[in-house]
Amino acid sequence: MKLELALTHQLDAFRLKAELSFQGNSLGLFGPSGSGKSTLAGLIAGLARPQGGYLRLDGDVIFDSNSNIHLPPEQRRIALVFQHSALFPHMTVRGNLLYGFNRRPPQDSSIDIDSVSRALGLSDLLERGVNNLSGGERQRVAIGRAVLSSPRLLLMDEPLSALDDDSKFQIISYLKATCARFNIPFIFISHSLVEMRMMTDTAAVIAQGGITSTCSTEALARTMMERSPVGYINILGLSGMSERAGLCAYNWNGGELLLSKGNRTTISGLFELSSKDIILFKKHPEAISARNLLQCTVVNLFESGTKMGVELDCNTGRLIAEIVPDAGRELDIVVGSVVHAAIKASAFRRLATTQAAQEQVQCPVTSKSNPPRSPLT
Repeated sequence: MKLELALTHQLDAFRLKAELSFQGNSLGLFGPSGSGKSTLAGLIAGLARPQGGYLRLDGDVIFDSNSNIHLPPEQRRIALVFQHSALFPHMTVRGNLLYGFNRRPPQDSSIDIDSVSRALGLSDLLERGVNNLSGGERQRVAIGRAVLSSPRLLLMDEPLSALDDDSKFQIISYLKATCARFNIPFIFISHSLVEMRMMTDTAAVIAQGGITSTCSTEALARTMMERSPVGYINILGLSGMSERAGLCAYNWNGGELLLSKGNRTTISGLFELSSKDIILFKKHPEAISARNLLQCTVVNLFESGTKMGVELDCNTGRLIAEIVPDAGRELDIVVGSVVHAAIKASAFRRLATTQAAQEQVQCPVTSKSNPPRSPLT
């Protein structure tokens, strides 16, 4: 996908003026509510006509105010998936999927209902009425309907925000696998940085109607560490839970982490850990209440506002902790330093419980073999 745009649009008191040039298979559009994400998505899809500018997709002119070109939505082959599934309530799952399938280009035989149903885990639901589906199942049907139209671009506008954590991270797994299998480029729109990092490696940041930067999602997470009330979120895939002394012991890439007993129903899954919940010691403490004490090597330091990010190689994976610069100087933390990281068992929060989520969603800072890229400065 090669997307080039420079669009202006006025909507009441809100003015959008966005410029972007991007080439790749997936792009995130990240920003807070009211920043213009949905407005820009609607202009790309053709739901509204911009007041000026141009839009080109893979070299084809979709919109150009100077040449008076404005392709209608049905000619753009851009599929939309919204926050709410918007399925046809009088149709079965198969009927909704057929609606998308019948709108594919006649010459396109690369996609079919059975293969998409298998990819999205819908094969056993085809004859069911959509009113008898869970929220996650309904959203998978909406994605399948969009994919079956064989779009040249899939636009997803906050498609996970109405779902619970387990459902949304299952869908992330299905989404990435499906778009990769059928070679469908996508733009994923969200105000959740965790969702953005799981879906794509690159994000365009939008604020007050303008695109302010384009960078890696990992760089964005590090840059926003200080501004976020939860700091930087480490995402860990844990497996093989066993109970020990009232706690849950998990395997983390060959090592072990102890979590609170409230996780005992989760054998394997994804967990998040805030950079704020990792306490660093220069020497091994004699006694500490935290149940996890990891010896780590500092492999990178970065600034995020008034905070310092400390990237740690914990032998079994990587974590990012945050400290104030004064603490870094007092502890003499530099690249190559050996420190001890203390983490309470209660500091971990479960994101998803399914094995599929752990296997299919790749997160950049949990593995030694896949170190994250440095943030943009």
